[in-house]
Amino acid sequence: MATKHPRLNVVLESTLYAGISHLAQKEGVSRSLMARDLIKEALELHEDLYWQSTARERDKSFSYAKALSHKEIWKP
Repeated sequence: MATKHPRLNVVLESTLYAGISHLAQKEGVSRSLMARDLIKEALELHEDLYWQSTARERDKSFSYAKALSHKEIWKP
């Protein structure tokens, strides 16, 4: 069967499987869709953590004395 989207087979502990099943039933979606949404959410959280740490590192070297004002940036 040809599909548009790649497939991923995952082996879960019974407690994780039960948790996904419960959430899927509660939301009225398939286990596959629930697992996909949870993976997307986890990836977004990891991305947020990465950008947060990057911002902290950049903030250490930020100098208000060298920074340009809004007017300086957008002046005609």
